Amino acid sequence: MKKNDSYKVTRFSLAKYPGGILGLMFVLLACQKGQAQEVIVNEDIMTVKGDTLIVKGDTLSTRLSFINNGIIEVKEGANMHAFEDYTNQASGSFKNDGDLYILKNWNNYGKVNHSGSSKGKTFFIGSMQQTLSSKSNIITSFQDVIFDNDSEPVSFAFGMNDAVFAFDGKAEFLTGIVQAGESSLVVFNENATHEYASDFSFVDGKVQKKGNSKFEFPVGTGLYFRPSYHDASNSNEDKAYTAQYFYNSRGFPMRDISRRDVIIEAIDDVEYWNVIQDQGTEKIVLTLTLDSKTTPAAFLEPEEDKEVAIVRWDERFFKWVYEGGVTGERDSDASKEANYTKLVTSPVSGYGMFALAIVKKKIVDPTGVIVYNAISPNGDGLNDSFLIEGIHKYPDNEVEIYNRWGVKVYDAKSYNENDVMFRGYSDGRVTVKRGEKLPTGTYFYILKYNNGVKGVEKSGYLYINNQ
Repeated sequence: MKKNDSYKVTRFSLAKYPGGILGLMFVLLACQKGQAQEVIVNEDIMTVKGDTLIVKGDTLSTRLSFINNGIIEVKEGANMHAFEDYTNQASGSFKNDGDLYILKNWNNYGKVNHSGSSKGKTFFIGSMQQTLSSKSNIITSFQDVIFDNDSEPVSFAFGMNDAVFAFDGKAEFLTGIVQAGESSLVVFNENATHEYASDFSFVDGKVQKKGNSKFEFPVGTGLYFRPSYHDASNSNEDKAYTAQYFYNSRGFPMRDISRRDVIIEAIDDVEYWNVIQDQGTEKIVLTLTLDSKTTPAAFLEPEEDKEVAIVRWDERFFKWVYEGGVTGERDSDASKEANYTKLVTSPVSGYGMFALAIVKKKIVDPTGVIVYNAISPNGDGLNDSFLIEGIHKYPDNEVEIYNRWGVKVYDAKSYNENDVMFRGYSDGRVTVKRGEKLPTGTYFYILKYNNGVKGVEKSGYLYINNQ
């Protein structure tokens, strides 16, 4: 093979991409007798349609697919396209700093990366399902990537488990759902972003985000795009999180919704997110999305005295625990094509399976005193006492608790959030069966305190679960 040989072929442009493919420069480095040989094709476009470009040693031959056993570089400003299957063999190295068009299947068993140029783009386009394969433990790395395939129901399917596709720039989800394998991963590195995700294009599988920036995880399942968000962090700690969405227990059975904190009245048991901390120690502020196509109506429009919150399955205590939640409208940074309308946001105390829940509204007044009206004093460290948040600021206070027959079972002065707290036992000065654990049921509290201006009195129900 002589240096600088040129192979002139038919020009090709895609109507869907009117900018077309204007030129191609790619470098094939092959080893011949211990020396590297360079072949440069420029000015004209090389198309492989029905034939194959095989690079193995110093030979060039044709088949029905594009196979690389050598080294290929697509230079900045150049273009390359593969009409048939592209396979990067174990000995193959592929670097894309130009525009790469893949119209069929993509298989990588070797090295695929870029030089960090913001110009490098890879287009996965077509009208038939495309398989994206990568050998286990090999990271296929792209700068920018565009998914645009109108086949249904799945346009892009990972052909192997443990496949890892990583993005360093921007991923554009135009058309086509990316179905990752059960143990495969789509990775957005430190500065990577995405755009245009919707019910028509997202990742059905695990998405990992590295870094500290705010991020919308482009996840969903079936035909539903249902992202979760992580808020930005000011910490310099290296972080990585993985999120995945499930609907109708597809592939990941829902946990027992009857095992839950007493404050939780109902759990959305048809959808949930699994969020894992892969690196770092910080807790996150998590946002989940609500959509009328998947979220039950009761969670979209809760009753006046109820609200939607985030709950988490706690493996230690084998039950759903309340994390909190504030409901808001769509984030201005959200994917513009998304159909969900509401968000629920809360700091979370752990990781794992998260779901939406309906809880009783907290009782709040302008002084910042919040009454949590349910306890489960079983010694598990969660909701073991009657919490009145902020009451320590008003030590001139008194708390009384009565059973359903009006018998006082507890009273205390200078109630606080530390040592003077009701823990489910009858231990007031004038009570019945002092020192005994009270039975499960509904009780009533009366809270009186002086806020420095006037006396305030609150009352309401308190549910005790001693089972």
